[in-house]
Amino acid sequence: MQRVFITGASSGIGQALVRQYAQQGAVLGLVARRADALEALRMTLPNSAQHHVYVLDVTDSEALALAAQHFITAEGGADIVIANAGISQGTLTEFTEDLPVFKRIIEINVCATVATFMPFIASMKAQAPTRSCRLVGIGSVAGIRGLPGAEAYSASKAAVISYCESLRVELRSSGIGVVTIVPGYIDTPMTQINSYRMPFLMPVDKFARQVIKTIDRKQSYRVIPWQMGYVAKLLRLLPNCVYDFVFARAPHKKRNGEQ
Repeated sequence: MQRVFITGASSGIGQALVRQYAQQGAVLGLVARRADALEALRMTLPNSAQHHVYVLDVTDSEALALAAQHFITAEGGADIVIANAGISQGTLTEFTEDLPVFKRIIEINVCATVATFMPFIASMKAQAPTRSCRLVGIGSVAGIRGLPGAEAYSASKAAVISYCESLRVELRSSGIGVVTIVPGYIDTPMTQINSYRMPFLMPVDKFARQVIKTIDRKQSYRVIPWQMGYVAKLLRLLPNCVYDFVFARAPHKKRNGEQ
């Protein structure tokens, strides 16, 4: 039986992963801010009583560490930890009022990923010789190259991708695997508010199945859907002058308060 700890579990990608893992018989640690949403989700899962619910804000590293320790103690460790919690919001550096939004995005998308992994590493090192274990970070194609109007989100996801790469190399000899998932456009509440066309938009349940397959195969990095993988490679290769010309008129994600 796999033991899986997931942040941002109450909706979107997190909820889809929770449902997929529960169907496979895993015991789950579910982390999110909304108690009612978490409890409602838990009650719909197979063997609902075996799953653990942790109501907290992932920016509260002490609460996150306590939840992790409770899960480790209750289940004897964790096999998979998925730092899925994340937010997206349009930001523009020229506006002073966007600075708190920028800080909040970095705090949730980057710092909380570190705080999610940190409490599990010691116990994972202890179990790694006999049992496979994985830390899973969620990046974004928006982290491959900076998108206009999404300075904070692009910066945060670029940081997650680089952080997970550093951590993967750091932990290589420990037996702990680090998996970087790089989503394209996935049909979730986060993307449903976008007013622009989203190429290769993927249903969230299909995405979750692909994520779990990637983790099971012990892959270190994967862009999902696969079409966006080719887009990501192309974006890396484009000279700055070409990239700037093409994306200067790209649609912007709405800033706070924009209609």
